[in-house]
Amino acid sequence: MASFRQALLRFHQNLALIPPKSPYSLLRSHAGSVSRLYSNDASIDVDLSSEEARRRLHNRLLYRSRQRGFLELDLVLGNWVEEHIRSMDELRIRALVDVLDLENPDLWKWLTGQEQPPKAVSSNPVFTAIQSKVLGNLNSHCATETRSNPGQPWVRGWDDKRGLDGPKHGNQ
Repeated sequence: MASFRQALLRFHQNLALIPPKSPYSLLRSHAGSVSRLYSNDASIDVDLSSEEARRRLHNRLLYRSRQRGFLELDLVLGNWVEEHIRSMDELRIRALVDVLDLENPDLWKWLTGQEQPPKAVSSNPVFTAIQSKVLGNLNSHCATETRSNPGQPWVRGWDDKRGLDGPKHGNQ
């Protein structure tokens, strides 16, 4: 048992020596705990050498963007990726993989401006493109009364349209 533990420890130490390949790999602190968000380059092989490899990669990324288990993100990310995936080079695809590796609740708060994203996330060109589209849609299709102030959570309930003084439009 001790030799297994030592082998596992050596393996873990060797993994720590391998630098991440992507310039957008992230290390962030959130709510007092540290989460490591690395794009796993082994899981997504960015091979754009042939038309078949490019098609497979595009389909895999499109699937990952549409099947997150968070309906709002499925719609936002899926539509954005479908519109832009064919024109992306290898660097942008790696940046997209890093965005897809982010946790759903954090990503949604950052995209909608509820919370300020970490610097490593806000410097990702794919994230900034998606965020500008989301914020543009929110600003053009959503009444300001129904949105929370930047940095503040939206805490009103579903029944806040009651009465004459409630908002007439919005995203409830």
